[in-house]
Amino acid sequence: MEPLLVSVKGPLSGQSKLCELVLRALPEWFGIESSTVSYIESAEHLPAFVAYIAGEPAGLALLKRHFELSAELYLVGVLPTHHRRGVGRALIEAAEQWLRSEGVEFLQVKTLSPRRVDANYERTRQFYLGVGFVPLEELPTLWGEHNPCLVLVKQVSPGSSQAQAGPNEP
Repeated sequence: MEPLLVSVKGPLSGQSKLCELVLRALPEWFGIESSTVSYIESAEHLPAFVAYIAGEPAGLALLKRHFELSAELYLVGVLPTHHRRGVGRALIEAAEQWLRSEGVEFLQVKTLSPRRVDANYERTRQFYLGVGFVPLEELPTLWGEHNPCLVLVKQVSPGSSQAQAGPNEP
């Protein structure tokens, strides 16, 4: 499939209706109802980036700020008809650009660990690796023992957090 002309707007708030539309279209990834509801509720107040194709919403990303220099890509969802067409990449690029302007240096994302074999999440992990994330840590019980979590990170902006070498350090 060819990439599409994607435009992204954000950060926006009040995106719970769009979030529900996208997540309900992705039951292979968002099949735990309590988690889906939590994401939908979060879309009302978390910074959201919305991708559009020909003026119609195609996907969204939510960000969660944990500390001054770090944030989490809390959610990425793209309508199935637009998978593998550049929508997810455009969402992440727009989110990273905004995070850099906010002084954020590090971005993390959590997804299902490869310990649990799942073809859909294998594609998800490959996507995150393809946009520059690297595995940091596995949290085998964060989401329960049947859903081990993989934490991936990337540096979105070099900044001031790098420690200055002291007089006795190289």
